[in-house]
Amino acid sequence: MTQTTAHADADLRSRAEAEAARLPALLARADRLAGAVLLGQHGRRRAGLGDDFWQYRPVQEGDQRRQIDWRRSARSDAEFVREREWQIAQTVMLWVDGAASMRFASDAALPQKADRAQLLALATAILLDKGGERVGLSGHALPPRRGTAQITRLAAMLSATQSDAGEGADYAAPDARGLLPHARALFVSDFFGDLDAVRASVGAAADRGVGGVLLQILDPAEEAFPYRGRAIFESVGGTLAHETLKASDLRDRYLERLAERKDALRTLCRRAGWAYMCHHTDSSPQAVLLHLYRTLGEGAR
Repeated sequence: MTQTTAHADADLRSRAEAEAARLPALLARADRLAGAVLLGQHGRRRAGLGDDFWQYRPVQEGDQRRQIDWRRSARSDAEFVREREWQIAQTVMLWVDGAASMRFASDAALPQKADRAQLLALATAILLDKGGERVGLSGHALPPRRGTAQITRLAAMLSATQSDAGEGADYAAPDARGLLPHARALFVSDFFGDLDAVRASVGAAADRGVGGVLLQILDPAEEAFPYRGRAIFESVGGTLAHETLKASDLRDRYLERLAERKDALRTLCRRAGWAYMCHHTDSSPQAVLLHLYRTLGEGAR
């Protein structure tokens, strides 16, 4: 074995050990976050197939006599149908950006965007699984299933995605492959890459009847642009760099382009019937997790 090969093997083992140590912590944090938001099975509160009673309603044209609840009807002059809550499991597919830009954190006290993205995606999956939904990863990476084993596999693959992204591109676009017709999807990214590629992925999903959410994760510095004086701006992957003597002169233009990007994402979601959300890494994840859970469970708003 050559010295180079030995060094590469040692580096691979080190990375694998680091990810193996990190996995239980990610699962524990996601489980705690999910538990803080909501526990127990959720209902989508619409009539359908299931065991849980929802409501009585008057008989309508087209109802069959076997649907009538005669005990309830005997207490009045009208006939009533007993409706049950919709409990057919739906499928939710996740895509979490593993590109280099997601490793950015402007302060050591803040999590990287990738860490927050993984935490929210996994906590969302835990909540949906508790509610009887199937979860998986898009791109044929992990077919949708239910259960603790599926959550563990999901956590492992999310962690591996970040690890493998160490030498990858600066930016990535959502992978819409493997999305089942009429399923739901959650795409999590900073969405700083090619906007046309994002449009193509969301469009491909919408063409299959897939609704969902674009969750944009931003560091507070990316929102405020607090830089002054001489500065060198480099992409996390090292492929882009720009030096300026007056960083403050770039602020207005940067904020304008950021606003344009957000508006473009909102417009894309509105036209596709999706929901757009933006979350900052210095904010508590609980509020956005609850919003994600309700939106994916009830349908995109």
